[in-house]
Amino acid sequence: MSHVAAPRHGLLENWPQFALLALINAFVGGMVGLERTVLPLVGTQEFGFTQSAVATSFIVTFGITKALMNLVSGVLADRYGRKPMLVIGWMIALPVPFMLMYGDWNTILLANVLLGLNQGLTWSMAVVMKIDLVGARQRGLAVGLNEFTGYLAVGLTALATGYLASTYGLRPVPFMLGVGYVLLGLSLSALFVRDTRHFTQGLTVSGVQARFLDLFRETSWRNRRLFAGSQAGLVNNLNDGMAWGIFPLYFAALGLGIQEIGWLKFLYPLVWSVMQLVTGPLSDRLGRKPLIVWGMILQAVALAGMLLVPKFPGWVGATTLLGLGTAMVYPTLIALISDEVSPDVRARSLGIYRFWRDLGYAVGALLAGVLADWLGYPWAIGIVAVLTLASGMVVAATRFSGSD
Repeated sequence: MSHVAAPRHGLLENWPQFALLALINAFVGGMVGLERTVLPLVGTQEFGFTQSAVATSFIVTFGITKALMNLVSGVLADRYGRKPMLVIGWMIALPVPFMLMYGDWNTILLANVLLGLNQGLTWSMAVVMKIDLVGARQRGLAVGLNEFTGYLAVGLTALATGYLASTYGLRPVPFMLGVGYVLLGLSLSALFVRDTRHFTQGLTVSGVQARFLDLFRETSWRNRRLFAGSQAGLVNNLNDGMAWGIFPLYFAALGLGIQEIGWLKFLYPLVWSVMQLVTGPLSDRLGRKPLIVWGMILQAVALAGMLLVPKFPGWVGATTLLGLGTAMVYPTLIALISDEVSPDVRARSLGIYRFWRDLGYAVGALLAGVLADWLGYPWAIGIVAVLTLASGMVVAATRFSGSD
């Protein structure tokens, strides 16, 4: 009787597929980067919105949609496979660049619904498939490399769109990059990616209930360790949603041009992406908790620094610290959730975590927008800094499995 050989886990053993998925995730990140510098300014300068909450409403739409898609993407991946969800995610994104180039504000909001669906499927599958490939010992490294390629592309695209907008105007030229991203991402995913679901077969499982509702409760609040991770993810993206929507408006109000804003919007994800190459594997050695706690503290300090030194050199320093703090937290939280659940429910548990995390985009943009309209940009940024610090203290007070 013949037996099919079990798949071998490890980065070196599976490097061609791992590298391909990393490249594809760069195109995924590039799709978000299209909006980071330019779109809030489109709202205020092209459409004439005077309220920050309205100008950043596209982030609310994106965040809610991506969060909900994350919630079901894991279920769909476990049922139908990782690759089909990756391909469908790219197909959904096909009209997005054109809607951003030529649409009215309602069309832009609809484009962000589609972009949220795209990101919820493609980024989720990219990270789950890499974790499947490498196994337990290299989870932090896998997540760090995944987030490195994605957020490096976010930063480079934010910089490129800032330059294009300062040269050719806010629309349509900056968004033309998205056409190439979609076509390349879809082609590579459909033609060359292989599914990885079989890498989880035969692994030891834990006692976590496999029913989705039970798993949702377990990840969201019943398990204190998973709750600590989920709330930290939400608050991390809350301050990122605020940075996405409010920072360009704050910088512009203080006299920065679009190209300078583009450089700041590039620097943040650049530091974030590059440092994840260090923080991902570092969490495999030092444990998850120290990096998460100190990363949240560093983010809070960086946000405070945005207000204390309100000049371009100060913003460069604060943006660098914000990127470093986020790099300490972002891949480590994904690895933490993976540590705490069994392989057979990992995709669903990560989907639930990513639901709460990416809901932070919507919460951050809405909260910061309302606060900015009510109290001004400095108060909005300062209150988010306090929330970030408090979230880190929740993680500090939690005991995790294995070594903290």
